Amino acid sequence: MNLFYVPELAPDLSGITLSEEESKHACRVLRLRTGDKVILLDGRGGTYTAEIAEDHPKHCKLHILDYTFEEKPLKEVHVAIAPTKNNERIEWFLEKATELGITEVSLLLCKNSERKLIKEDRFEKILVSAMKQSQRTYLPKLNALVPFKTFISEHPKGALAHCYEGSKSMLQDVIQPQGYPLLIGPEGDFTPEEVALAGDSGYDFISLGKNRLRTETAGLYACMLAISQGN
Repeated sequence: MNLFYVPELAPDLSGITLSEEESKHACRVLRLRTGDKVILLDGRGGTYTAEIAEDHPKHCKLHILDYTFEEKPLKEVHVAIAPTKNNERIEWFLEKATELGITEVSLLLCKNSERKLIKEDRFEKILVSAMKQSQRTYLPKLNALVPFKTFISEHPKGALAHCYEGSKSMLQDVIQPQGYPLLIGPEGDFTPEEVALAGDSGYDFISLGKNRLRTETAGLYACMLAISQGN
């Protein structure tokens, strides 16, 4: 069945009207008609089976038939990453990380960042599309772009990957299930000052292997390592 994301859903609702964009997609693109059944996701663990009651391309009305709830995963996978200069690369990361099971994404503005402006609505749509594609019931949380120093002050512990020499741990040896973001820097890496700030705050420095990885590759690899722990 076709999937639709409807964040305003609630378990006590008996019916709902799709947004104009989703109504158009359902009735004109997918050509769904009255009586057809669809699956609705609220992005918070709820899955709803619904039947089209009125197949209008601007306000498609649905009758909710069934509701199930999936508990939120106990393990958080939070990657804080500097957006890449090429927007397609960070969008690729967002899509693939969502499919794999990331729970939260933060966007970092670093000294060496080449992209200082982002389109949050575009990124949000990518997360929604990937959630539907992978049939996840939870939409990853997307946090606004913040300066590196601000992020460190709000998240005083975690893991940071950098390319400088020095002692580094393997992620699987230090990772914690909650409150432990994984920081990935921009194309020019974190500055020594940023690395020192994170270290003074209590961050672990981690290795992602001997090869130097692109920002989006490093982010996805860290995500995969975090997800694999305990599975």
